[in-house]
Amino acid sequence: MRIFSFLLLSCLSLTLHAQIGGDNVYEFLNLPASARITALGGSLITVQDSDIALAYSNPAALNKTMHNALTFNQNFHVAGIRNGYFSYGRYVDKWESTVHIGMQYIGYGDFTAADEFGNITGTFKASEYAFTIGAGRELYERMSVGLNLKMVSSQFEAYNSFGIASDFSALYKVTDKNFTATLLFKNMGAQISTYQSGTKEDLPFEIQLGVSKKLQHLPFRVSITAQHLQQWNLLYDNPNSEENTFFLGEAVTTNDNDVIDNFFRHLIFSGEFLFGKAEVVSLRFGYNHFLKKDLSINNLRSLAGFSTGLGIKIRRFRFSYGLGVYHIGGSANHLSISTNLSEFIKGTK
Repeated sequence: MRIFSFLLLSCLSLTLHAQIGGDNVYEFLNLPASARITALGGSLITVQDSDIALAYSNPAALNKTMHNALTFNQNFHVAGIRNGYFSYGRYVDKWESTVHIGMQYIGYGDFTAADEFGNITGTFKASEYAFTIGAGRELYERMSVGLNLKMVSSQFEAYNSFGIASDFSALYKVTDKNFTATLLFKNMGAQISTYQSGTKEDLPFEIQLGVSKKLQHLPFRVSITAQHLQQWNLLYDNPNSEENTFFLGEAVTTNDNDVIDNFFRHLIFSGEFLFGKAEVVSLRFGYNHFLKKDLSINNLRSLAGFSTGLGIKIRRFRFSYGLGVYHIGGSANHLSISTNLSEFIKGTK
């Protein structure tokens, strides 16, 4: 656990600016890869099982049980926006590692094109893709590490951009205690070619640290994920707040319980009920305080930041549904189907 303590203290010592939205390219890289992840608050980095979709954001989750695993996922957003992810995993004896390949994509739909005078000239599309290849291996009984490489392509009408991103993670697992901890460095990389201006923009780099614990006498796993650890202040500019103290070189506001609010913006809480010996039914829920505060409307109640979902195993297939409530104007409905090709080859059920 010393490595986790050292790296956590290192990232907390960074002095960075407040706010994280709107300053980066390729933000679609942060979208949840599967319905299970959507249902659990949008991030799940502390579970290591046979779910190959978990490797998209946490390559250290790759393990032998993902050999020949296959998953397809489709997320339906508001206004006809859709994104999806599919991947395949395989264990390589020679390398003593599990590798995976996948594709994350998003389509923003059709747009009306017009000239500078407002004359309609036609339509255009906008879309982004990330081809992912990664590997993970067990260093010893309790420690696994993994690395992802993502080649990103972005097209908005006649504007195109290409970039490379990578993820590195380390997972610490105590099997007899049903405890897991993960440290993740996410979306490290750079924009190789720009859209037009020639000015390169930053990728949505993020540091996460998570822990999960499966209860001994109850089929329930609880997880807590600390997000955006690369910076402390996640509050948006509030003209009603007064800057009156500093933390790690950053101004921190105290009016309206801003300090407490900012602290919980870093945390995602989630739980998963696992029924049956083979976990044939799973009930999931999550809460992301950062989404709650940023996407809620003043004086209007909403369930923004909350999520829920269901997973069912039927013979050789696992089906999942995730509902992510992002705004009073609409939610995301995520569907997933996964299987393991080895079961078809062996003819098992």
